[in-house]
Amino acid sequence: MRRVAIVGAGMTPFAEHFALGIKDLVPMAFADCARSIDKGLRKSDIQAAWFGELGTADGFASGILADTLGLSDIPVTRVENACATGHDAVRNALLGIASGAIDVALVIGADKLRESASKDMLWEWEAMTRDMAWDYPLGLVAPAGFALHVARYLHESPATREHMAMVAVKNHRHGVRNLKARLRFEISMAEALAAPTVVTPFGLYDCAPQSDGAAALVLVAEDVVDRYTDRPVWIRGVGLGMDSVMHQHKRDMTTFPATVRAARQAFGMAGLTPSDIDVAEVHDFFTGIELMSYEDLGFADRFEAHKLVEAGVTSVGGALPVNPSGGLKSKGHPPGATGVAQCVELFEQLRGEAVNQVDRARIGLAHTIGGPTAVAAVTILAGPDAAGASQP
Repeated sequence: MRRVAIVGAGMTPFAEHFALGIKDLVPMAFADCARSIDKGLRKSDIQAAWFGELGTADGFASGILADTLGLSDIPVTRVENACATGHDAVRNALLGIASGAIDVALVIGADKLRESASKDMLWEWEAMTRDMAWDYPLGLVAPAGFALHVARYLHESPATREHMAMVAVKNHRHGVRNLKARLRFEISMAEALAAPTVVTPFGLYDCAPQSDGAAALVLVAEDVVDRYTDRPVWIRGVGLGMDSVMHQHKRDMTTFPATVRAARQAFGMAGLTPSDIDVAEVHDFFTGIELMSYEDLGFADRFEAHKLVEAGVTSVGGALPVNPSGGLKSKGHPPGATGVAQCVELFEQLRGEAVNQVDRARIGLAHTIGGPTAVAAVTILAGPDAAGASQP
């Protein structure tokens, strides 16, 4: 198995791109990615592409990528795995390169949710300003599915809605400086706690805005890294975990086994432990999910996640900054693009180029969970100066 590095990373702003379709967003993300490659990239170098996308209404997804980027002479594979889609696209490209089948791969994640074949599953909610309007039908849509878990977690653990509000305040604060984030404004604890209820225990500011956008990465084999950069970001570990889609089959609603399984795989592959992580992008589609994920990822002991936000550990400047990009909460959440965009943030962090730069960031972790709660993915990256980065 060959080692694999990310040599380029880029993304569009996440927003409601009313005037742009997925055929516009994909080339924008690719162009931003190509600009980040220190020694340049010839399009003819790309030998295969993986496209993470939930369900465009524009037609054949792989064909869209091939047509818009002029890559019709290479294999293009579409990947879909709920909110883990972007990370699964990275995982598949990694395996293709590590196996020796190819040397250079393009990974793009994108979604245009207002024009998605999946919108009846996701439903449409918008959060464009401080006067945000939400509209849900009755039924177990994503907020309700996650709320079942978080409500039980709040019942059994010392965590409260105040701790969820701390996550929202933190991620909005981080997102202010991110020019590609959708909700670039700070909120107060009082505003978070007084916001209208979406579904108990989630208030408006506990929920991330569904968004349009795209993100891109170029992955290469260790043999050819020097053609593209002297500052590669290495993919050290990947993991994909599954769980039942049926809530009645879940024995413990206070944990996400899919995340635990994905983290175990990724840390095992990387030869690392949670204590090695310097910076993380953690799924915060709903603020309580970020709290619970601290425990599933091994950052906190069971029912002690609230202590991390109380002490400021997960803020930029703390011992383990989480979501310096603003997270899904501030940045936005086009599901197919989210996992790829998390890796874009970590690529910049590990090369010392991020807008909310974490001091001495050498090892980063990205995580998403979806389904809701039936699938999770974890990707672990190491910067060019990371201790042990030369190890497979």
